[in-house]
Amino acid sequence: MKIIFDERFHAVYTSDPAAAAGRMEAIVQSLPTDAEIITPPPATEEQILLAHTKSHVRSVRNQGLYDIAALAAGGAIETARIGLSEPAFGIIRPPGHHASADSAWGFCFFNNIAVALLALRNEKRFETALVLDVDLHFGDGTVNILGNRDWVSVYNIARDSRREYMGEVERILSHAEADIIAVSAGFDNHRLDWGGLLATEDYHAIGRMVRQTATACGGGCFALLEGGYNHSVLGQNVTAMINGLSSDG
Repeated sequence: MKIIFDERFHAVYTSDPAAAAGRMEAIVQSLPTDAEIITPPPATEEQILLAHTKSHVRSVRNQGLYDIAALAAGGAIETARIGLSEPAFGIIRPPGHHASADSAWGFCFFNNIAVALLALRNEKRFETALVLDVDLHFGDGTVNILGNRDWVSVYNIARDSRREYMGEVERILSHAEADIIAVSAGFDNHRLDWGGLLATEDYHAIGRMVRQTATACGGGCFALLEGGYNHSVLGQNVTAMINGLSSDG
């Protein structure tokens, strides 16, 4: 499976947990041996402005974070572009789902999934999309940017039990009709991470269900790294979802 990654994502660009030293290394070291690594170009400012205001882009520049945030957004576009024809996973940071059109918080700067979907739809590459956010935290930025667009459905999963959580994922995907499915792949709801809920095999199951649904719809799918902060299990969880997305059955 194609993995979108750049060595520059190893850089510690701020003091927040998403930018922590060793976080990306923990993922890359756990990748399947047959993973094909693809280095993306950064998003252009024109592409970023499809999702964000000029004032927000200027704010990110003023923080000295434009280059790494644009690279993450570019990684998202490349992941989505590949995802149109085969499953792909973007190991990118900073994350994006708390970035709204004119503001951002929660370790995010540009909304990677929103930029990717808007850029490809602007190229007329697909008609309809579904965003499945499995991060511990509600993806308010994604809802802010995409929530009122009639061509995309955005789902944030939040349940109190593992059984209910996985049942909700299955329910949403069982009714899905979309040309492309985008996963905000946060792993901070793992039982050994902040959320304390899901098992590693659940991420494999989510990836498998997404792939099966995309195939049934005759469309594509991709996932982008969001949260996940326990380095001792993060790589296993990411690889579990990658393997699920790679599954044919």
